[in-house]
Amino acid sequence: MATAAGRGHTRRGVVRSHTVLAAQLLPPGGTVIPVDMATLLSVNPDAGHEGLSTPALRLLALCAPGVLSVADVSAHLHMPGGVTRALVADLVGRHILLAADPYVPLAQTHDVEFLERLLHGLHRL
Repeated sequence: MATAAGRGHTRRGVVRSHTVLAAQLLPPGGTVIPVDMATLLSVNPDAGHEGLSTPALRLLALCAPGVLSVADVSAHLHMPGGVTRALVADLVGRHILLAADPYVPLAQTHDVEFLERLLHGLHRL
């Protein structure tokens, strides 16, 4: 019986490209920048793009027309979410990308009397 190594299908020494990419992406100063999939991204117009990797340039080209979430970028670039988040954290740390929390309106208190009238009206239907 032939082994996997005998057929030339060995995985020894093979590393997925996104693993190498993620290992290289620690922001300057070693601080981790929190980025989640809902973080909104836009390109910093004052930043230079010299020396960036191909995935970083693709990400910037995708975000250039407007604002996209990390989830959108991940889907468009066909990259795993964790890898996209690591790349985004690197670019935000270098001030090449601008990151913002998504807008979530604050809950407002409602008039209890209004809600009771609404509930009463619904019960009559």
